[in-house]
Amino acid sequence: MSNKVDAPEKGKDFIRQIIDKDNETGKYQGRVHTRFPPEPNGYLHIGHAKSICLNFGLARDYNGKCNLRFDDTNPVKEDVEYVDSIREDLRWLGFKWDDNFYASGYFDKLYYIAELFIKMGKAYVDHQSADEIRGNRGTLKEPGTNSPYRDRTIQENLDLFRAMRAGDLEDGTCILRGKIDMAAANFMLRDPALYRIKHAEHHRTGDTWCIYPMYDFTHGLSDAMEGITHSICTLEFENNRPLYDWCVNTLMEGLRQPELFGENATIYNELAALPGFNERPYQYEFARLNITGTVLSKRKLIQLVQEGYVSGWDDPRMPTISGFRRRGYTPESIRDFCERIGVAKSNSTVEFALLEHCVRQDLNERAPRYLGVMDPVKLVIENYPEDQVDEFTMPLHPEDESYGERAVPFSRELWMERADFMEDPPKKFFRMGVGREVRLRSAYYVTCTGFDKDADGNITKIRATYDPETKGGWSKDGRKIKGTMHWVSARHGIQAEIRNYSNLFTTENPNSVEEGKTFVDYVDPDSLEVLTNCWVEPALADMEPGTNFQFERTGYFCADTRDHQPGSKLVFNRTTTLRDSWAKIQKQMGK
Repeated sequence: MSNKVDAPEKGKDFIRQIIDKDNETGKYQGRVHTRFPPEPNGYLHIGHAKSICLNFGLARDYNGKCNLRFDDTNPVKEDVEYVDSIREDLRWLGFKWDDNFYASGYFDKLYYIAELFIKMGKAYVDHQSADEIRGNRGTLKEPGTNSPYRDRTIQENLDLFRAMRAGDLEDGTCILRGKIDMAAANFMLRDPALYRIKHAEHHRTGDTWCIYPMYDFTHGLSDAMEGITHSICTLEFENNRPLYDWCVNTLMEGLRQPELFGENATIYNELAALPGFNERPYQYEFARLNITGTVLSKRKLIQLVQEGYVSGWDDPRMPTISGFRRRGYTPESIRDFCERIGVAKSNSTVEFALLEHCVRQDLNERAPRYLGVMDPVKLVIENYPEDQVDEFTMPLHPEDESYGERAVPFSRELWMERADFMEDPPKKFFRMGVGREVRLRSAYYVTCTGFDKDADGNITKIRATYDPETKGGWSKDGRKIKGTMHWVSARHGIQAEIRNYSNLFTTENPNSVEEGKTFVDYVDPDSLEVLTNCWVEPALADMEPGTNFQFERTGYFCADTRDHQPGSKLVFNRTTTLRDSWAKIQKQMGK
């Protein structure tokens, strides 16, 4: 088993039905081998999580294997930083790959396969410019026009391709194209590009190569070389499938002509021995993830980072795996989300509220509880002795005794939430007002006796008295109190920075914008609220970065993984509020 995550019970989606049928017919001898093949040109986002859970989940469910393969064929955009981040995200999500490959690891074989295609009359070197090639592709109603270089001899094409390889030609001078059908209904088969010249240093191979294979040439051949059985892609690659098949089938045809390899018999023997050329892989497409209120285009995410709309790839407002991790989302909640949305054949859009619901459900079970005041105003209990300090024992989790307890100090002066007081409260306001009695969480009943204001009319202090007979937050005479408030001892509390994150965009669909605007015009400048005058109970002083918890009555939070410094600088990111908007949506839908 390649996956340490327990398999959830589920119905059979269409991909699992395909695998079941293959197993029934003996295809691949019951072998299931998948792969997750990201290009290392950015950080993974929540859409990738769906593909990760599917590919690794298939390997888990069928006792098979799943590879991690970096499709690193474009040295201009790729970087080792992205390679490292992808590995980290996969581990954090709870998945372990069986083998880690790189498309660049196949560059030697791919080059000789390209020469084989030329020898078979299936590829040629084209000196047309990119604009000329584009102009000659035809339309949906009209066939394309053959390149004037299409009928070069095999030897001419070999000589030119080898000159490309040797670095004798400049970028853009020519490309290697597949020789298929310029009248094909599928544009992907109208003599697609297989290799291009790029004098650029690669993150793994350095300057060894100055020509690089195209994704569509590389992908299917890499699958075959690894013995992949079911190549799972998102729907945007559906049109690419005929080219995937053409590349794999052409190589299989070439392997039946070993004389074409000539002096490269070693390459022939290596390829012929690979399982993928005895039982070739097939591509299947599923619906990609679209989610409200965000963008999942890597190009757009890069723009947000490079133009400074966010602080980086791991900004907690970003839909990246690292962004969700820093915000306090758990791997369990993301896997649960991917499981709930399922695997379908048609594209649809999922409410972001469902993702919030998943993390809220998970954290409700696992997050310890603490007290914190976000917008403080001082509460002075005037009849409480100045030198007295009480300690109240509170559970770290109200529904799980195994979490234990912590002692919370209580003193004469406390911090309370400004919103918990009103000068002239309405009837159904069950918190503090002059003359009203409320319960301080696990401490005492207190009654407000008055308040002070500054010259601008802002309340600076609230005064109250307490009932010492209500220690622990309960009255011996049984009188009922409707309002319960949280608090932090002003003498013992620790100042913290709270970062409240909301949706990065002001629209539900930033991918669809008004004419003359781009998606960045909808970035909400108020999507990050930083509160620096917050007070938290002392138990949080040594909390480690990345720790999840709940501030009672406020929401779920996480100690920031970059700026939080235990014992000296406390920085907490709000993961999500306590209010479950998904439950409301479901109720409105009658579910």
